[in-house]
Order: sequence, then C-alpha cells, then structure tokens
Amino acid sequence: MTITLSHTFITVHDQEIALAFYRDVLGLEVRADVPFEDFRWLTLGAPGQESVEIVLEVPEMGRGEAAPEIRAMMAKGNLAGAMFQVDDLDGTFERVRASGAEITQEPTDMFYGVRDCGFRDPSGNHLRVSQRPG
Repeated sequence: MTITLSHTFITVHDQEIALAFYRDVLGLEVRADVPFEDFRWLTLGAPGQESVEIVLEVPEMGRGEAAPEIRAMMAKGNLAGAMFQVDDLDGTFERVRASGAEITQEPTDMFYGVRDCGFRDPSGNHLRVSQRPG
C-alpha cells in the first residue's frame, strides 16, 4: 500500500487576503481557484512540489454551525500551523516583515541544525519558515 499527502487545509478569515499573503509574500502558486457550491475551492502549492496542495478555506466551508466557534478560536491564534522550507530564509523573512505580518521569532540558528523564523498569517495562523544549512 502506498499513501501520500495530497492536500492540507489552513482556515482563514478572508480568502482574498490570504491569497495575497500566501501567493505574493510567500511565493506559493495558485493551483485551483474555482467556485465550490456556495464557497470557493482555493488551493496553492510550492513551486516544484506538485503533489501537495494547501487549501485556504473559510470556517463556514463544510462546518456549518461550528463556524462561529472556529472563528473565535482563530481570533485567539489557536488553529492551524504550517512550516515551510526555503533556500533564502533572510530574504523570505524580510518579505514577511515588509507585509506587516506579526513576527513571533526573528531568524535564529536552532540547536537542531536549521535556521528558522516564525510569524502569523493575516488570519493569525502560526507559520514557520526554515532553511537547512549549506
């Protein structure tokens, strides 16, 4: 049996704002942007990593009555997180800082062998970006 990850979901307040951040600041590519029932199926992925897509979804998409509670958790920064790997951490960090995103950790050499930083997307999701040595 073979199993691979194809999609992962990040819940956002506003898909347009999230799209601008993930595409224009982080450099992800739009893979799909189509109407989906009363919603929008919006996926992005890293250039060169065709097999994995990130779905930017709003709380109401497929969750109905739980949406208000999900929005409340988002407001506290208690939902999704993701970690990306880049080849230019400092350049990526400067683009994120220039976007006005909340910085949670400046680029730091970690004891476990990577250099990374942390910040929040416009919906408050915790994101990290790392760069391997060499």
